[in-house]
Amino acid sequence: MSHRIEKVNELIRHELGRIILENEDFGTGVLVTIMDVAASDDLLHAKVVVSVFPSNKGERILEILNRHIFGLQQMLNKRLQMRPVPKIRFILDKSEQEAQHLSELMEK
Repeated sequence: MSHRIEKVNELIRHELGRIILENEDFGTGVLVTIMDVAASDDLLHAKVVVSVFPSNKGERILEILNRHIFGLQQMLNKRLQMRPVPKIRFILDKSEQEAQHLSELMEK
C-alpha cells in the first residue's frame, strides 16, 4: 500500500469519525467506532469498518449509517481538500461478536 493511500485512509477515518459524532444520534449507551478505512488504489472507493457496542445493535446502526450515507458523503467531500474523494461504504466489524462466540464455545 502506498504512503498516500495510508494518509488518505487515516484522513477519512478522522474526518468521518468527527462527522458521525457531530451529526448522528444513535441513542444512549451506544458507542460507534470507526475501526479501519481501506481506500482502493485508484481512490474511487473506500470501505469503512465500524464497530458497535453493544454488538446486538450493530445491524440497526449499520442501517442508519447506510440510510444517511449520501449526507455523510457530502459532508466528507466538503471537508477534504482532495479530488476525487473516495465513495464510502460501511461494513460492520464482527470480530468482537466472533470472539465472544468463540469464548462461549470454549467454556462449554
